[in-house]
Order: sequence, then C-alpha cells, then structure tokens
Amino acid sequence: MKIAVVGTGYVGLVTGTCFAETGNTVTCVDIDPEKVKSLSSGRITIYEPGLEQIFERNLNQGRLLFTTNLQEGIKDAQIIFLALPTPPGEDGSADLKYILGVANQLGSLLKSYTVVVDKSTVPVGTADLVRERIAAHAQVEFDVVSNPEFLREGVAVEDFMKPERVVIGTTSAKARKIMETLYAPFVRQGNPLVFMDERSAELTKYAANSFLATKISFMNEIANLCELVGADVDAVRKGIGTDSRIGKRFLFPGIGYGGSCFPKDVQALAKSSADVKYNFKILKAVMEVNAAQKTILIPRIKDYYHGNLKGKVFALWGLSFKPHTDDIREAPALYNIEELLAAGATIRAHDPESMENVKRLLGDRITFAKTPYEAATGADAIFIATEWPEFRTPDFDKISTLVKSKVIFDGRNLYELQQMKELGYTYFSIGRETIYG
Repeated sequence: MKIAVVGTGYVGLVTGTCFAETGNTVTCVDIDPEKVKSLSSGRITIYEPGLEQIFERNLNQGRLLFTTNLQEGIKDAQIIFLALPTPPGEDGSADLKYILGVANQLGSLLKSYTVVVDKSTVPVGTADLVRERIAAHAQVEFDVVSNPEFLREGVAVEDFMKPERVVIGTTSAKARKIMETLYAPFVRQGNPLVFMDERSAELTKYAANSFLATKISFMNEIANLCELVGADVDAVRKGIGTDSRIGKRFLFPGIGYGGSCFPKDVQALAKSSADVKYNFKILKAVMEVNAAQKTILIPRIKDYYHGNLKGKVFALWGLSFKPHTDDIREAPALYNIEELLAAGATIRAHDPESMENVKRLLGDRITFAKTPYEAATGADAIFIATEWPEFRTPDFDKISTLVKSKVIFDGRNLYELQQMKELGYTYFSIGRETIYG
C-alpha cells in the first residue's frame, strides 16, 4: 500500500517506519524543514531502541520518504495517518489545532477514496470533527478512522510489530477491509484486531492509560502506608501481583509516573468528563497522588540533613521519565532537581540518553557526568530517579571509594535491603524500611 503519515514525532516516526518494514511505501510529512532534512539524510531524530536499524534499511530501499509538502506527501496515498501532537491546554483539554489544521487542508487535496486515520491520542468526538473539516472541501469519498496507538517508549518497535491488540474504530465496511489488510502482517500470531465505533476507540486509549496510571498511584499509596505501619511494599506487591485479576505489571512503587502519555491523558480524560458534567473522582485522586509522589523523598532528604542542604552535592542517577528513552517530559527527576536546587544543593547528573535534552532545558544550573561513577565522585548522597538497567548492579566497592558519604535516596527501589545493610549504606527507598549505615 501507499501510506502517508502526517507528523514525524515519536508516534509518527515509529508508525511510518514500521509500516515501511512490511513492504508499504510510506511518505512522512512534517512542517519542520530541518527535521525533514535530517531524516531524509538518514539521521534519526528520536532515541528508540531498535528503530534506527529498520529506519535506515527502509530509507535506503526507498520505502520511507520525507517531505514538508502535504500535497506531495499524500499523493496517491490510500491511507493517511494523522500523528500530530495534542498538547494539553491550560484547562487540561487536548489541543486539537494541529489535527484540525491538517484536516482543513486535506479535503481539497484528496483525489480519490482515502482512509484518514486519527493515530494521535484525541478526545471522544474528534473523528467527527475531522470528518466535518474534510467534508467541507472534499469532492471525493473518504472515511475517518480512529486507530489509537499503544506504544511503550523503550519497546515501541516491538509493540508495533507484535501488538497485543490493534484497536480500530470505524463503522465503514470499506475502511474496515482496508485496515484489516494493512494490519494483517502484524497480527499473524492471532493477536486480535478489535473493531468498534470511532468514539469507543477514542475512549479506549484514554481508558487504558488512565487505568495503568491508577494502578501506579494506588501502589504508591500502598507504599506510603507500608512505611507508616512497618510493612514491606515488595512483599505486598508480590502477594497481590500473583492474583490473575490484578496482575504483576505496574505495581512497582516509586516517585510517580511521567512521560508524554499518562499525565496528559489522565488530565484530558478528567477534563472531557467534566465537560459532560461527569465528576470522575478516581482520576482526580490519581493526579493528586502522582503530583505528591514525585517529590516524596524531598522531606526525608531535608529531615536527614536537619533542614540544611546548602553545599550538599547530590549525584542524580537518571533524568528520563523511564529507562530506554531520552524523553524527559514530566520526568520526576526534573521536579526533584528544582526542589534540591531551591534548597541550596548542588546536582551532578548522569543519564545514558537524555542529558542533552536536560541541558537544553536547564543549561548550567546543574552539571553533567559521563558516567554514574563520575557523578558519584565527592557526592554527599546518590539520588536514583530512573531505573536504567546499568544502575541496578553498579560496582559498590568502587562507589564507596568515590562518595563523600555512603547515602542513597532510591526513588525506584533498585536494591535489596540486606545488600545495603551489608555494604554499610544509609538507604532510603519507597515503602520499605530505612537502613542506617
């Protein structure tokens, strides 16, 4: 098939590249000429494990193309994916100006029957709005389909190539047949194509992310309670995670969720619910819990240092909102950085992928280290904000010779309590006993 993908952000680039990988010819459209120039010359603009290899292969074989010209990009395309940003507005609602702006242009550009697919995460009713905007200028038949993405940053290529399910919202038999053909190579092992109406598909994405965010916030509340009653959250997590009705995933406590999806999707669902006068009380609690959880270690840090952090040096391990990505959107690390700096501390940070992004944001307000060991050199304490694999089994004998004090504030519960006792560290974690070395 010939496919157009409008938008070359995270979702658009992964979508376009993976569709090209199964033999389709994909043209990606973006208004940023520098980004298009970079992508056309083979320089990928995001970090995502496994993406660069298939990106280069399909670019070299002529199946993956890039342009700034919308008319050129959609020429002869049977399917047009809209993978445009939907940033949160001041009131929490998703801003549809980019999607509707393109929809306004598409009507006069379509030359034959086309399926237009909303790939972005959008509020319920967006497909109807896109359909109206296109219809205002269209001279040919078209359908608008909702096809939400469920990509996890860090494993997005695997998620796309081997999806647990593909959700497609359409009431058109013609569009359904085309989407079935498109996705057939991705569901050969029997994972389902789930068809429904457009509004249900739009809500499915928000419901999925909001439910996962709820699991995280619930477990963080349990962790906080564990500390007050003397229970161990790891034991509780294992005890409930073996229940098949609950499941093991998204039960790890920490310093909250971040990223491009959970925060804005929970917020947007709460706002769209309020718009129809429904008080979604659980989502309000989820957001409140997460906001407090991000900096839950700060009071413990201040208490440990008797309220005086001036001159204290913190080695901050991890800046991205999760491992295997350079995405720092709503990253808990950034909130802790602001709190520590405001209290007079100095921060030396290391992250395997996202330091350049943080440099652009914070400039010289913090310093950056090439390795976690360099960050730890002379530090009064180590603060772990992201659970990168290389942080899980560091050389503690080496670290002990580098740090000024053997103190760790672990926002991701990476280490066993007994291990910290044996190593002589003072160790603060989430929902577990504090170890004093």
